[in-house]
Amino acid sequence: MKLHVIEISPGDRLKHDIFNQFGVLILHKGTELTNDAIVKLMQHGIDYIDIEPRTVDIDRNSKVSNNPAKKVAPLFDEAVEGFEGIFLEALSSGTFDEAKVDNLLQPLVNELVGQKDVVSLLLLLENGDNYTYNHSMQVGMLSYYIATWLGYPKEEAYIIGKAGYLIDIGKSMISQDILSKPGKLKPEEFEEVKRHTLYGYDIIINSTGDELSALVALQHHEREDGSGYPKGLRKEEIHPYAKIAAVADVYTAMTSNRVYQSKQEWLTVLRELNSLSFGKLCPEPTQALISHLLPNFIGKRVLLSSGEIGSIVMTNQTDFFRPLVQTDSRFIDLSKEREMSITEVYI
Repeated sequence: MKLHVIEISPGDRLKHDIFNQFGVLILHKGTELTNDAIVKLMQHGIDYIDIEPRTVDIDRNSKVSNNPAKKVAPLFDEAVEGFEGIFLEALSSGTFDEAKVDNLLQPLVNELVGQKDVVSLLLLLENGDNYTYNHSMQVGMLSYYIATWLGYPKEEAYIIGKAGYLIDIGKSMISQDILSKPGKLKPEEFEEVKRHTLYGYDIIINSTGDELSALVALQHHEREDGSGYPKGLRKEEIHPYAKIAAVADVYTAMTSNRVYQSKQEWLTVLRELNSLSFGKLCPEPTQALISHLLPNFIGKRVLLSSGEIGSIVMTNQTDFFRPLVQTDSRFIDLSKEREMSITEVYI
């Protein structure tokens, strides 16, 4: 039974040995084909193979994984709810209790050390009801991870993650009518929103005396080319911690639903971040985020613009942001089928 490689189903068995164009044995006769084996055939440019006659239906969905990321969910919920309390405390008094922040974050960070699938962690967080509180949790977590990927020691990575968690505390001083406005902000309203960086600096200094965390809150909207705010700083003028938080902030903002903007598909956002790393965002933390998140998408279930549901089985070396997807009936190479895209990623 001769089939094109994209028609193969996991569980099919090879009728003959498979050799590549150089005569190197790739797979033995009788091999039961797995997703990895099918991808291997594609990587070696094998188009057609003979398989043994199928005697049973293949159940591609028989394996159900128990995602270890889900055990972190209660700590996430606690940290998100805790930020609401900290936010309201800052709203009423202009300060917050730093010990409450550490009590929320330290147990969470201790758990994150053993979690490698950061995409699954982000998927757990993406459906939070309140954008500001949920966003702060995501920025804190991603800032921590980016810092570790850049080689910062655990203690310093915690400081950076904590600073990321607090970057939007200054929004407690912004009118909720402005923060929750569904339409485009008036120029004067946008100017007020931009002041959250200044308010955040003052709140953190008055609450903790921590100049570094305050500086991250002040500078997380600055950009490498000087186009950011509040001071229009450039490159070396921006603190490295703020550059990390900026990357985490932009990524989570673009992948979240907000009152004035629908979330964008995750791999599309990574492509946009890659572009922003040439001038707007610092390239080192941006590329660290991209290079560490991309492998986490392998195996994730996705919804395609065609309405089909499948799983990502391989990242394309020619286009990292348009992977190979396996559905129930076929393999789809998104780097070649440009009219099709991923619209949703599932945990």
